[in-house]
Amino acid sequence: MSRPGVRRVTWRALRARRRELAGLGGWSLVESLPALLAGYLVARAVDEGFLAGRLLNGLAWLGVLAVAVLVGAAATGRTYRSLAAVVEPFRDEVAAQVIRGALRDATRVGGRPDSAAVTRLTHQMEIVRDTFAGLLMVTRGFLFSAGAALLGLLALAPVVAALAVAPLLAGLVVFLAALPAMVTHQRAYVRAGEQLGQSAATALAGHRDVLACGAQTRVTAEVAGWVAAQAAAERMLARMAAIRSLSLGIGGWLPLLVLMVTAPWLVERGLTAGAVLGALIYVSTGLQPALHTLVQGLGGGGLRYAVTLENILRTYPVSDDQRPSALAARMPRCRPPGTADRPPALEVRGLTFGYGPRARPVLQNFSLTLADRDHLAVVGPSGAGKSTLAALMAGLVPPQAGTVHLAGTRVAEVEPTVLVRMRVLVPQEAYVFTGSLADNLRYLRPDADDDTLEVALDALGARPLATRLGGLGAPVAPALLSAGERQLIAAVRAWLAPAPLVILDEATCHLDPVLEATVEAAFARRPGTLVVIAHRISSALRAGRVLVLDGDEPVVGTHEQLMARSATYRVLVGCWDDSVVPSPAASARQG
Repeated sequence: MSRPGVRRVTWRALRARRRELAGLGGWSLVESLPALLAGYLVARAVDEGFLAGRLLNGLAWLGVLAVAVLVGAAATGRTYRSLAAVVEPFRDEVAAQVIRGALRDATRVGGRPDSAAVTRLTHQMEIVRDTFAGLLMVTRGFLFSAGAALLGLLALAPVVAALAVAPLLAGLVVFLAALPAMVTHQRAYVRAGEQLGQSAATALAGHRDVLACGAQTRVTAEVAGWVAAQAAAERMLARMAAIRSLSLGIGGWLPLLVLMVTAPWLVERGLTAGAVLGALIYVSTGLQPALHTLVQGLGGGGLRYAVTLENILRTYPVSDDQRPSALAARMPRCRPPGTADRPPALEVRGLTFGYGPRARPVLQNFSLTLADRDHLAVVGPSGAGKSTLAALMAGLVPPQAGTVHLAGTRVAEVEPTVLVRMRVLVPQEAYVFTGSLADNLRYLRPDADDDTLEVALDALGARPLATRLGGLGAPVAPALLSAGERQLIAAVRAWLAPAPLVILDEATCHLDPVLEATVEAAFARRPGTLVVIAHRISSALRAGRVLVLDGDEPVVGTHEQLMARSATYRVLVGCWDDSVVPSPAASARQG
């Protein structure tokens, strides 16, 4: 992301907190009172007090200055409170962006965890927060302190102000001219540090493989290369400090020299000794420290802020356009059956997947189409690829060949935030978190009211469990629930989800057959498409179609068709315990 992106994000953060910035500006104005009055009050104390032989007058003027210093000191404490109100929310927003981006990259199809995200979230985020705060402080300090000093010089004598401003502007020009080069070298330093961290982390994580392959020299050389790159970048930053010193010498010390050299000339033209002393105070305690703080702040913390935030935004860009994406607009909606222009709910084309380049494919050139309201059961021996197919359908695993489409949209092209509203996968190991029962059930549908939750509990036969726990508001302790109870809560949660495709990957294996029949019947009545990875023959009997995976050619058909065509299916039916299988009629009555 370019520097304009950094400026846009920074400006947006400042505009969002105009009230806090106004408070910071107000207290900064009060804090600058000593800078505004110091030279003037000292000049009055000298001219109207000490040089005039009026000691008390001189002390009175200095007393006024002391009061101004105390008032400014009190305001300094208030400025830091106002600063925190601006900085901390900005830091939280950027941190949230890093977390969202890292999770999006890690959970998208074909994505992988970004090891550098930890660096961005910890070290780099702290740099952004601290330097953003420092940038605000030095900028407002320069504006108010330098502005107050210039106003004081103008009040003393306009010619003195002109003599001080000329070298001040020259020093600023030198610094600003060198700023782009400073940004370039700071960027190289930050990126070298990130690459070094990533390279070192990879080497440490795979140290056993490195030793086994005898690659110590190559890996060490690679890490050493990044160490050298970071060291070179840091040396360049040190050289840039010389330019900052030059600009400080021109803009900070040259005005003092000019005033001291021209002091006799100024006195000859009517400037009093007190005014000359006051002008020197304005320059030495106002202009010079303000310029020093600005140059050191921008040349140090400001560069680190711009480059570090640029690096974060380059990896996880922030979009100003909050409109739904084209893919989101194409997200399937539950429309009545029979809509002519509706694409298939799920379409798998030429799917091939294997665990490793030389491993036998679990699925090879597999195709399948499911329409809205279809109910498919997937059966097969252990290791045949049933759970793998479920993960491929859900877009959790990218295929080696072929495509998966949900409602006409290729899963690989769908953003995770959109994909979560298109399908829901319930695995065998159900996840239940600590919280209330209602919070667990609303996880995929936060807007569901209590009446909707009650309907879901009744539909899936979970009312006895809810009653035992103490109702919707009762706390849930996952460790105190049985595996079947966790599965039942996860099933109700999935039933409430707005996703039109539900995939149950042996998600009811810990339920008794009657309750399992109730759950599957509820999902079958639910608008949308249902895929059940079956572990009992009853699930196959309830489905409209059955897919048999046996390591050879997958076969699809009804129970009766497969009994006649598939030897694998007949073996599975014979192996299942028929004594616990309710008849289709009984299953219908449970529904």
